[in-house]
Amino acid sequence: MVWRVAARDLLTTLRDRRALISTILVPLLIIPLFTLGLPLLLGTLVGNQAQARQKVGVVGTLPPELRAALTRDEQGAGGAVTRAGVTLVSVEDPRAAVASGEVDAALRVVSALPERAGGASVPLELYAKLGNLRAQTGATSKVETVVEAYNRRLTLERLRASGLDAAVLTPVALRSIDASPPQEQRSGQLAFLIPMLMLNFILSGAMATALDATAGEKERGTLESLLVTPVRRGEVVAGKLLATTLTALLTAGFSLLGFLLAGAASAALLGVERRELTQALGGQLTLTPGGALALAAVVLSAALLISAVLIALSIYARSYKEAQTYATPLTLLIVLPAVLLQFSDFLNLGGAIYAVPLFGSMVGILDTVRGSVTAGHALSATLANLVGAALLGLLARRSFGREEVIFRN
Repeated sequence: MVWRVAARDLLTTLRDRRALISTILVPLLIIPLFTLGLPLLLGTLVGNQAQARQKVGVVGTLPPELRAALTRDEQGAGGAVTRAGVTLVSVEDPRAAVASGEVDAALRVVSALPERAGGASVPLELYAKLGNLRAQTGATSKVETVVEAYNRRLTLERLRASGLDAAVLTPVALRSIDASPPQEQRSGQLAFLIPMLMLNFILSGAMATALDATAGEKERGTLESLLVTPVRRGEVVAGKLLATTLTALLTAGFSLLGFLLAGAASAALLGVERRELTQALGGQLTLTPGGALALAAVVLSAALLISAVLIALSIYARSYKEAQTYATPLTLLIVLPAVLLQFSDFLNLGGAIYAVPLFGSMVGILDTVRGSVTAGHALSATLANLVGAALLGLLARRSFGREEVIFRN
């Protein structure tokens, strides 16, 4: 009877075209957009800034060589411009010129700049909107790079005149080597988005069935006819919970497919530079057999817990719309803790965190994506979700046995 109740609710869900779109198409479109499209868009915007000429205001006199370096275009092997120079214009008030948008940045020469190294350091003021990403990746970045290169050239000339090699400037050459496991390197800096997106899609998939199978049936008047049939209340609750969990897992499966397709597209379609950018930001999802097993257990238990929460909440609603009002705050319960995962490197997360229902699942999914999950942590997260789902299932069973809840309208 449990399967019959579940099949009945699943058939109702599959007849809803909007539910199918949110369950199947949305995960396949949204996830590649976040993990592949967003880094590509950022890379394109940064690249366009590098190849465009920005206006930089100047107050005072710049040395001819520094002025020429600022306005010079850098060309690649094929003759294409890889980094355009800037256009220097005279301004009276550098701060006002930047604030008004007349120029992207401005230089103020406090005193005559040196044309050879060896004297005292002379300040050169750079005015820019430091919180503006466009300015930081455009004019500001170009000016800082050129001034740094100008300083180094003057220093090298002084060293050569003194008969010294450039290596004396760096007696210790520090070389950084990424010691992270390969899977953690591929996961990228935005790996914390994967648990948030996956659980959000589980929630959206579960809502498609849970709300309709409880509040929706109350509103249509079909729940009463189901309860008067020779089916135990526990079987009704178990069937609806099974149907909701299956819908949630279907959405989770398509969201996982979306991550895998985004990684495959990145490896097959993008050039080396853009592929490195997408991996550094959006990353790729790769799973070992053990990681896949841990991910399956954690996701299954999380889907069961979310489904139990929705069933227990929405049975109290008088209508489908009221049930949506009850379910909406659950999105915040997923998004807010998931956003905190971006600071997980700063936190000393002990084993007890995995025993927190749902949040332990987020940490477990993140560990799985990075390749650092342990069997004990995955088991703790799974058991915590199962215990929570069992308690909420008992609450829902009790609610289905109370006439003041079933006939609340």
